[in-house]
Amino acid sequence: MRNIYILTSLMFMLGFSQIKAQQTPANTSNETISIVGATAHIGNGSVIENATIILEAGLIKEIGKSNEIATQGTVINAENQHVYPGIVMPNSTLGLGEIDAVRATRDFDELGSLLPHVRSLIAYNAESKVVESMRPNGILLAQVTPRGGRISGTSSIVQLDAWNWEDAAIKIDDAIHINWPNSYKYKYASFGQVIISEENKDYQKEVNELKTFLSNAKAYKEDGSTKKNLPFAAAQGIFNGKQKVFVHVSKQKGIIDAIALMKSMGINELVLVGADEAYQIIDLIKNENISIVVKRVHSLPNSEDDDYDRPYKNAATLFRNGILVSLENSGDMERMNGRNLPFYAGTTTAYGLSFEEALQMITLNAAKILGIDKTYGSLEKGKSATLFISKGNALDMRGNMLTKAFIDGRAISLETHQTELWKRYMDKFSQAEE
Repeated sequence: MRNIYILTSLMFMLGFSQIKAQQTPANTSNETISIVGATAHIGNGSVIENATIILEAGLIKEIGKSNEIATQGTVINAENQHVYPGIVMPNSTLGLGEIDAVRATRDFDELGSLLPHVRSLIAYNAESKVVESMRPNGILLAQVTPRGGRISGTSSIVQLDAWNWEDAAIKIDDAIHINWPNSYKYKYASFGQVIISEENKDYQKEVNELKTFLSNAKAYKEDGSTKKNLPFAAAQGIFNGKQKVFVHVSKQKGIIDAIALMKSMGINELVLVGADEAYQIIDLIKNENISIVVKRVHSLPNSEDDDYDRPYKNAATLFRNGILVSLENSGDMERMNGRNLPFYAGTTTAYGLSFEEALQMITLNAAKILGIDKTYGSLEKGKSATLFISKGNALDMRGNMLTKAFIDGRAISLETHQTELWKRYMDKFSQAEE
């Protein structure tokens, strides 16, 4: 009883006196590091057994067979371990909300409907405890994405070990996000009964409103004679190719209409998000060279006519048909569940993809879709040393156990704030017993 009292008291005191605002981000290192003896999963589908990877100045200086590369600097013995590229999480509200039930901690939505000028990056909270909980599962990069409205705003891409949003940013204002109108509306017949759907009679009106906005934005020119139109000015990147458009859409009709509208506007950098029924129009998507960020794998079927396992095999169906595919995690409790992204990828290995293909979807494919693949997404010479070492299978919840991780060559912490506190509690408890 005395021990329980001591531990409770210590936890209370530590909780109020020693909790740090965040874990200290790693310092830039000029040290040369050699990771030796690991199985290197490149991220492009290939593997190097018994590999040596040399990190220097934040980059991968060399990678290859251990018998072909001499070690340099500090040597990390990674025999019987695996090295993976840092996992990339698209379409996430990570850092934009902390506690769903507390409105003051949620900053991912703004009032209004057509908001391309709303920038998620400046709301990104690098001190978020949820952000640091991603790293122990190998998620080192994320696209921070706003929600709500017809045009939610502009996303940016961050690395997950930083003091503030300025330090975290690796690609600023990468894409504008559009929530496509639903062609059907859903409602409950009564409490506890099945959902029924009915045609959305305002569908075409909502599409036309979006079309009018895009048309006006495309025609907008800043000449200094009138007050600057912030929404129109913020949308210019999607017309000149500097920004992508991520269209969040589910149904086949919506996908077809979205592709047609974007094409008519001269918008060529198009990514579909969710796209539950994309498998029904694969030829169109492939011919238009459109990428897809597939909705959360662990989901229910979209309609009663779908196969019960349709969400599990969507990624494989699209991947096998030559479409550039990645995975996302939006939906209920998405920030908390974000850490499960690699395990969702692992599920796809039971539904048509190989392990390396599943890994590719959340590393190099994701980097390509986000436009950061020249620097991130795979273990290749000259790319960023953003990677992690694991004793087990990175896509298996039971086997994944990271031992080290690096972002741009910086050795980052893998302990969550809660783990660190618990260790301090137990140290104090042991001292009290003595």
